[in-house]
Amino acid sequence: MLQERNLSTPTLGLVWFGASVSLAEILTGTFFAPLGLGLGIAAILVGHIIGCALFWLVSLVSAQTGASAMQAVGRSFGRFGADGFSAANVLQLVGWTAIMVMSGGAAASLLVPALGMAGWCVVIGALIVLWIAIGVKRMGKVQSAAALLLFALTFVISATVFGSGVPIPGIEDGSLSFGAAVELAAAMPLSWLPVAGDYTREATNPKAGTALATLAYGIGSCWMFVIGLGCALFAGSDDVAVVLAQAGLGVVGILVVVFSTVTTTFLDAQSAGVSANAISEKLDARICGIAAAVIGTLLAIFAPVGNFEEFLYLIGSVFAPMATIVVVDYFVLHRDNADSPIDWRNAALWLAGFILYRFSLGWDIPCGNTLPVMLIIALAAIVLDKLLRKA
Repeated sequence: MLQERNLSTPTLGLVWFGASVSLAEILTGTFFAPLGLGLGIAAILVGHIIGCALFWLVSLVSAQTGASAMQAVGRSFGRFGADGFSAANVLQLVGWTAIMVMSGGAAASLLVPALGMAGWCVVIGALIVLWIAIGVKRMGKVQSAAALLLFALTFVISATVFGSGVPIPGIEDGSLSFGAAVELAAAMPLSWLPVAGDYTREATNPKAGTALATLAYGIGSCWMFVIGLGCALFAGSDDVAVVLAQAGLGVVGILVVVFSTVTTTFLDAQSAGVSANAISEKLDARICGIAAAVIGTLLAIFAPVGNFEEFLYLIGSVFAPMATIVVVDYFVLHRDNADSPIDWRNAALWLAGFILYRFSLGWDIPCGNTLPVMLIIALAAIVLDKLLRKA
């Protein structure tokens, strides 16, 4: 079911800048410290250009058609194929919700120990539920206000992190290759591929809204990665909350931790509801989104969900080949199989892409693994289409 368009271009930009400001992005940036500042920033930029290019193209499909992310997938994989990806998307989004709530709760409890980690997880989870309950029409204003606050506070964080200006000796040891760093940088925007279309389909101006959303997310995400890199190089810490606490900025820290977690994670939980609704229209998207937020909060409190680096790669291996096929079908081949049960040709291409992506993680390619896999799958889809048309 196509939705009424409710999000203006500036609002979409603020929504996706708010999504980019998160502790997970900052923590991922700390992994780049072995490259040093110059090479680390270069890898961050190259990886984000690759990941955000696919983010933009997939988002544009939904913006132009008015279809949700998983409805757009149905155009290439058929009804049952879209259901399969929708189910996988619900699972990964609940997982992301748990990881983000846990990260926010741990950081907040460091700054204000009185509530404890579990207490802060409950507070953050409750705010996420509130964001979802507000609804898309009113969400844009609330999310925009929070994003503007985070934008101002991010300058404070940046000044604090890079204040010393002198890297700690011995951190730049070259233990991370440039290609692996590029792939890690690309993996973060790739994790939004099955989510972005749920919001760009609401764009009142599809092309401008999608472009600004991609630009805002890309710039914000690079900024967070560089802050994380700075935390590791200049402060010797992988936790920005520790850096802020040591600088006496506890109030700034708690605002950043809580609001950055909420503005990012509510997109995951709400999209889990949209994907559940794509499987069955009997499932209310908002109720399912709230359920995803509650389940994610409980997992954050009771389950060990701290390590997400491999989770990022798994998401990339599942959804990057899927998104590549959707983009090629829409922009190049102009195929639409939404009414068919399943498109076996694209299912086979996706499986080949998944295997190739997983296998390629063992390679050390300067441009990362995602770009070569995308190009191979795209070329295979075009060649296969021409062969089948001739046949």
